[in-house]
Amino acid sequence: MLRLSIMFKHPAIWIMALACGLAFAAMILAGPAWVWWLVPLGIGAQLLNEYNLHRHVFHLDPPRRQWAFDLLYQAHYGHHDFPTNHGLFFVPIWVALPMLAFNFFAVWGIAALFGAVDAIWIAVAIVPAGGVLMFMVYEWFHMTAHLNLPKTAIERHVTKLHNQHHFRDFSKWFHVSPGGEIIDRAMGTDIDREALKSQQRIEFIRTLGMSPDDPRLVAARARFAGKYGLSMAEITQAARVSA
Repeated sequence: MLRLSIMFKHPAIWIMALACGLAFAAMILAGPAWVWWLVPLGIGAQLLNEYNLHRHVFHLDPPRRQWAFDLLYQAHYGHHDFPTNHGLFFVPIWVALPMLAFNFFAVWGIAALFGAVDAIWIAVAIVPAGGVLMFMVYEWFHMTAHLNLPKTAIERHVTKLHNQHHFRDFSKWFHVSPGGEIIDRAMGTDIDREALKSQQRIEFIRTLGMSPDDPRLVAARARFAGKYGLSMAEITQAARVSA
């Protein structure tokens, strides 16, 4: 119940859950039977989407312009800065909804372009059904990785690998969802056990290599303190220059 209450305080979660629920309801009530076979394709596509968004967008080099930095701070930098802050666990609604809309219309358009029968049902099965279902799985496991509570074996495994991303090397282990580590291994962004034994902790890892008192970070913390419930003590501690 604790995890559900944390998740559904975030607007993107209940909106995406509604989209997923409506997609499955529509498929049950009116969709062709064969379209259910495309749901796993949506799940796999979302695993790739999760990896690429995390690696190539959320970990962009810090922008010099404060407005652009602030966007990435809310999207992801802030989560590394304050990894236990509940408000920073989840993908912002202004990222989740455009991503949902773009993927849906892209799949629908491509299917229609190739003359596929029931192109809209193909898009429904792949994006709001399979894709958003996997997105919800991602959000669940990501939140769980940052909470101190009893975990299942697979939750402990995800937590162990995700902690390496946060506290050993932020350029590795971009997956979070179970099974996504296959993509990291294929792309060379995994950390093997032997390498982990000798690998040194990256300097300023919680601020993605930036000095903790970088003016952009200081400005972003001050700007979003109220939104994310950051105390003055937390902000002061985060700005201390230490590896």
